[in-house]
Amino acid sequence: MNISVVVPLFNEAESLPELFQWIDRVCTSHAYTYEVIFVNDGSTDNSWNVIEKLAAEHKTVKGIKFRRNYGKSPALHCGFKEAEGDVVITMDADLQDSPDEIPELYKMIVEEGYDLVSGYKLNRSQGDPLSKTIPTKLFNATARKVSGIKNLHDFNCGLKAYRKDVVKNIEVYGEMHRYMPYLAKNAGFDKIGEKRVRHQARKYGKSKFMGWNRFFNGYLDLMTLWFLSAFGRKPMHVFGFLGTLMFFIGFVAVVAIGIDKLWALSHGIQQRLITDSPYFYISLTMMILGSQLFIAGFLGDLISRTSQDRNDYQIEKTV
Repeated sequence: MNISVVVPLFNEAESLPELFQWIDRVCTSHAYTYEVIFVNDGSTDNSWNVIEKLAAEHKTVKGIKFRRNYGKSPALHCGFKEAEGDVVITMDADLQDSPDEIPELYKMIVEEGYDLVSGYKLNRSQGDPLSKTIPTKLFNATARKVSGIKNLHDFNCGLKAYRKDVVKNIEVYGEMHRYMPYLAKNAGFDKIGEKRVRHQARKYGKSKFMGWNRFFNGYLDLMTLWFLSAFGRKPMHVFGFLGTLMFFIGFVAVVAIGIDKLWALSHGIQQRLITDSPYFYISLTMMILGSQLFIAGFLGDLISRTSQDRNDYQIEKTV
């Protein structure tokens, strides 16, 4: 099979028939063998009935229904598990992503050898309020800096194409769908490209954009992903270092306070008790925190060593 199109959705009943007809028209005109996987993320409207009807009429349609709303990442995860195509394409169900981009995305994966191609909606900001454009620009700038993927301008674009091996070897969870290129890079798929795509106006329903809330949540998710990718298998390297550093500074400070007290006594200089000095308690607190960080690193290393996936490495091929 050439293409699997994974479409996560929430309350998009009106747009689904038109979206499928559009995908079908594009794939048929290019003689692609394809499937469309609709993942109903706990919709409260008529979306599932529409999917069932499409599946009954077309063998190329598959549907997955969640009992409740879990989010876009779980929807993509389940869609990727079912995908059988050599190229997996994701797009939103609101008709803002154009299926006309499918042939070029497919070509970039198959002929140009990309592992992942992310869409870049040049006209996305036209008509959007500042409460949407500013968080988006900050989010993308931060993601580029942390991930090291400098050539992407729109990490959160729903229109992406993946080599099949990519989606079968990465785990999408929480809200990590925003960082699919970063997840792919961490899994060893580092040929990541970008394609300028058209941004369609929303035809049905209303936007589910969460503004600044999404930016802050995305920032926290990005920091989590960076930390896990950098220190997930070696937590002692960060916690042990910080703990040792804090304990050493606190210890040196306590010794300095003690030496200063002894020097004052030997010269008959009146000085307050060590326990009356705030610096003593600051130093003691640093030593305690340093010890706790060191223990945290030690426990993290123990957990990492007993983890079932401690030796789970991505092997591309063998001969």
